Amino acid sequence: MLYWALLFFIVAIVAAVFGFGGIAAGASTIAQVLFFIFLVLFIVSLIAGGMRRSNV
Repeated sequence: MLYWALLFFIVAIVAAVFGFGGIAAGASTIAQVLFFIFLVLFIVSLIAGGMRRSNV
């Protein structure tokens, strides 16, 4: 999922350079959403891993 966030971020930068405002805004929004989903899943996996190790 981080791959897709980075891909949409790059698309947003390229679109912004060429002046495609709508495309850049859309790709930027998608990249932000995917990044935050990745971040939440990462934090959840850290907490779940920590709980599993403390119960052993």
